[in-house]
Amino acid sequence: MAITLGELAVRYGLELSGDPGLTIEGIAPLTTATPGTLAFCSNAKYRRLLGSTRATAVVLAREMLPDCPVAALISPHPYAAYARIAAGMHPHPAVVGGFAVGASIAPGASVAASAWVGPNAVIGAGAVIGERCFIGPNSVIEEGARLGDDCRLQANVTICHDVTVGARCVFKPGCVVGGDGFGFAPAPDGFVKVPHLGGARLGNDVEAGSNTTIDRGTIEDTVIDDGVKLDNLVQVGHNCRIGAHTMIAGCVGISGSTIIGRRCMIGGAVGIVGHLEIGDDVVVTGFSMVTHSLPGPGTYSSGMPAIQAIDWRRTVARLRRLDALERRLARLERGGDAAGQEADE
Repeated sequence: MAITLGELAVRYGLELSGDPGLTIEGIAPLTTATPGTLAFCSNAKYRRLLGSTRATAVVLAREMLPDCPVAALISPHPYAAYARIAAGMHPHPAVVGGFAVGASIAPGASVAASAWVGPNAVIGAGAVIGERCFIGPNSVIEEGARLGDDCRLQANVTICHDVTVGARCVFKPGCVVGGDGFGFAPAPDGFVKVPHLGGARLGNDVEAGSNTTIDRGTIEDTVIDDGVKLDNLVQVGHNCRIGAHTMIAGCVGISGSTIIGRRCMIGGAVGIVGHLEIGDDVVVTGFSMVTHSLPGPGTYSSGMPAIQAIDWRRTVARLRRLDALERRLARLERGGDAAGQEADE
């Protein structure tokens, strides 16, 4: 779609520097943009690329304006402004209600007339599907599950029985919500599976990435609040609670009964031990291991950044000698104390 800079500025509440009549027809990176496209610059390390861009306009912060040779849409939050513009120029196709060949709708299920149920999708008895929902191919909505309006399930998504999902939620391929958690009670003859009698409750505007899993609770529900964003391959254990607008990157594992606050940012491949609490506005950097509760706000890290292999081997060799060095230092300190006492006498 083509739109003028003036229209974009008014629609998204941005300040315009340049000709409001210039037309934008697409989105492009700074380095490969051509006339008729819109680019953005939100990171200072890419500021040097502004001078050579051929974009018609750039979305940027005010402090970058002196370096921009073309028209600019100015925002204190340029990345978010760009995201809204890009989404507006490339919207998802409107959902057209109906059922594809092979879709299976159980008696007693309630599916809004404006919802689409794709090929080989299954809707269980008592399930409720809201207005304009998109149920992708091979997806399964089990009995008693409820989806709010405008939810979008891509292919092979499973929403298990008695799960409640708010409005405008997005589930990427292979996502599973409401499966049994990893709960086993030790017994003399092995392990006894713990029944998972709770459910899972998701708020509005939640997004869960490909092959992400959100387990149901054992007795109480697992709860994901409004606006939570989960990347691909995230594991949310049973009885967890995740506060509103928290972001969790790929390959994070959250053990059962963990409470995570609002507006947290959890980096990739973080491991979180169960039965602990993370406060509001906490940042945990990638590959960290969280073994105790973290009060908020604050930034927490563990692990070592990658270094050259030869340096890492030397570091490991020194680490292995630390215990012996500590014992030697203790002996020297004890000897020094004894010598000091003899001198005093």
